This record gives sequence, C-alpha cells and structure tokens, in this order.
Amino acid sequence: MINQADYTYPNGSLALKNINLKISKGELVGIMGKNGAGKTTLIRTLNGLIRPDKGKIFIEDVNVASQSIAFLSKKVGIIFQNPNHQLFANTIEDEIQFSLKNLALSKEDIQTKTDKILKEFRLEKYRDRSPLNLSGGESKKLAVASIICRDPDILVFDEPTLGQDAHEIKFFIDLIKEERKKGKTIIIVTHNIEFALEYIPRTILMADGRIIADGPTPEILKNKFLVKSASLVLSQVFQFKNALEEIGLNPPDDIHSRTDLVYFLKKCIHDSKITIDGDIK
Repeated sequence: MINQADYTYPNGSLALKNINLKISKGELVGIMGKNGAGKTTLIRTLNGLIRPDKGKIFIEDVNVASQSIAFLSKKVGIIFQNPNHQLFANTIEDEIQFSLKNLALSKEDIQTKTDKILKEFRLEKYRDRSPLNLSGGESKKLAVASIICRDPDILVFDEPTLGQDAHEIKFFIDLIKEERKKGKTIIIVTHNIEFALEYIPRTILMADGRIIADGPTPEILKNKFLVKSASLVLSQVFQFKNALEEIGLNPPDDIHSRTDLVYFLKKCIHDSKITIDGDIK
C-alpha cells in the first residue's frame, strides 16, 4: 500500500506526485503510461531502490522505510526491462547461485535449487555459458529465473513482452499463471495494450508522475479520453469494434479481446446469408 508518496529527482524534475495505491495479495495488476510517466520510478519504491521524499509505503503492513534493501529484495522481486542491468556473473549457473546465496541456504540446497530452476526455465544446456552470450529472449528468461528462484511474495515485471517472440510470450504467460496459483502478487509494467486486455484484470494508468485512472482493464483501455491522456493508442480490438459500430453491426460491450471479436464476426456471418460476391442479405 502506498500513501501520498512524492518523489523528485536530484535535478529537480518531478517523478511521482501524491501516489495513493493499494494492491491486494494475489492480484495481477498492470501499470501503463508513456515513457517518463513515473512507472519505473514507482516500482523502484517497492523494494527500497528509491525512497520517496514524502508519504509511506507498506509491504504486508511493514513500512518499507524501516527495512533494508536486502530484506525487501526477499519480499519484492523486480525484473527490469533490460536484463543486462541485473546480470553480471561469469556463468548462468553462477547467476542463479549468487541470487540464492542471499537466502543463507546450505551449499547442497543451493545446488538443488539451481538445478531445478535451470530445468524449469530450459536453461540447463547453457549453465556454463556467459550471460553476455545469450540471445535477448534467453537473457530475459535468465533475469526472470534469477528472481523467481528466491521465491519472493511480489513479482514486478518491467516490459516483459518487449522484443519477445510468440513462443517467449507464451512461456511468460504460463509462468505468471503458475506464480498466481502460488498466491503471488504480480505487477506488470507494459505498453502492450493488446496483452493487457487479454491477460491483466486491473490496470493503473499514469501520466506526469500521477495515477490518472485505476480499474478493470477493459473499462480503462476502452476509454478514449483516458487512453489519450496516458499518451497510448486505443487497442486494435477497440478500433475495429468502433469501425463495426460505424457500419451498424453493434458489437456487444463485452468484446475485449481478439478471441471475443472473432467469435462475434463468426456469429454475424452465421446469422447472415452471404452471396458469392460477398453481399450480405
């Protein structure tokens, strides 16, 4: 929970202004807005990397201000947009083991957990490779693995789908589903409106260091005024839906995803008589 948090960078630019936010345990929440809106600054306050100038932040009723970064890193795991900003060990195996060493485990337990996480993330064959020699997708996967292995209660992903192909995005979707089954709280910073509509139930919109909207994702992202205020672009689904309304098809309000849209169009075709030249009667 965040109460009236402000933060100003040393150069005097305002990053966060009067942030009030409550995220319940086990929630999946998206944070959206243009670059410079304050999204990354906000998530950095959760594990103590940034201490607000004003206001209070609580993680499970514990005041962040009273805790060390080491303690908070066990509660909140942040996977940054650029994996190279958090990967520095000589090998992939070393990367995972370094992360686990902060948990005061025995050498045997560290090795067991390392082997397990490398297998889960399909990185076993790369264990002796330098993280610098991985592809972009593999680097991001390793960055996630190095956080997941610590089993934090809160997982924060900064632009997890950026630069990822369909296979890698599917892997991430399956991952967050599994972590939610464990009761984890998951926060996703993203510009991907289509992804948010498909998978994220609640969205927080930010602009100029403030929260300008917070609510069910479909309600937030179909609002033209709010989307424009956050310097985003209306999703392709809602753009297409608006076009259908203009020609009189009147799609229902519960169309939020591509799957919903395809189902509606199939129903329209099924309910209509279509001639060979494509005219609808």
